[in-house]
Amino acid sequence: MEFGKVAVLMGGTAAEREVSLRSGQAVTQALLDQGVDAVSEDVTNLEGLQAVAKNYDRAFIALHGRWGEDGVVQAILDDLGLPYTGSGMAASAIAMDKLRTKWMWMGAGLPTPGFVWVSELMPFDIQQFDLPFPVIVKPCHEGSSIGMRKVYDSESLVEAVDYALEFDSEVLIEQWITGREYTGAVLNNKALSLIELKTTHDFYDFEAKYKSNDTQYICPCDLGSDLEGDIQDLVLQAFQVIGSIGWGRVDLMLDEEQQPWLIELNSVPGMTDHSLVPMAAKAAGLSFENLVVEILKTTLDKS
Repeated sequence: MEFGKVAVLMGGTAAEREVSLRSGQAVTQALLDQGVDAVSEDVTNLEGLQAVAKNYDRAFIALHGRWGEDGVVQAILDDLGLPYTGSGMAASAIAMDKLRTKWMWMGAGLPTPGFVWVSELMPFDIQQFDLPFPVIVKPCHEGSSIGMRKVYDSESLVEAVDYALEFDSEVLIEQWITGREYTGAVLNNKALSLIELKTTHDFYDFEAKYKSNDTQYICPCDLGSDLEGDIQDLVLQAFQVIGSIGWGRVDLMLDEEQQPWLIELNSVPGMTDHSLVPMAAKAAGLSFENLVVEILKTTLDKS
């Protein structure tokens, strides 16, 4: 496959910069191992992207978080005419926004937990709060569980909302789903095997994702083929409703009644040694190197 010269975009300016650097380095090495002419590019501004567009034939986006995953970089690359991996500007922007992702899923009749929205125009009022505890508080536009807290009472909730507002001007207070946590990877319009996540933490937070050695990843999981197939169909619907293409990952909970609940969509999932999409790909017989090349192949349709 002739890809020409490939820029692996990594780093960026978001809170997830360090994770992005690790993803980018892993992707670059995998491409080099497959004979692709790939170079890591730590891009943090418009000028850096303009230089990439002049010197490369296509880009593998390994940027996480704001600017790189939220549609801004995608819009610039569209304007510069450089093919890139993953979803386009609109789908990237929506997927990065947990609140508007949930609104779209609700509009399409897909299951997602109840929530309360906090913003400058909708300030938090503990007197009007009516969700049962526990709940989970999230900045609307951060990834890697940054700024998130699970809370069990009103006093802790006020503190958690204030904490989340340090990261974002909009905050989501979401109903906690008691049950099992799963993630569903998508590659080229196909849902890969689900992964069950088990952690000793309150939830699959930043520590559990990137630092803990006792987090368990179960793939293939023990759901049974019918239930797993139904959830994979839901994952694909969730992906398509947002307009995502190429590859990504949908996180969800399965409650005690075996009802799945959609949580969020990652349009540029992590590609580190702890990352989930490579695990699902491995269960499908794809090595990390093969996975990276498959993702890069999607740019050929955009040339």
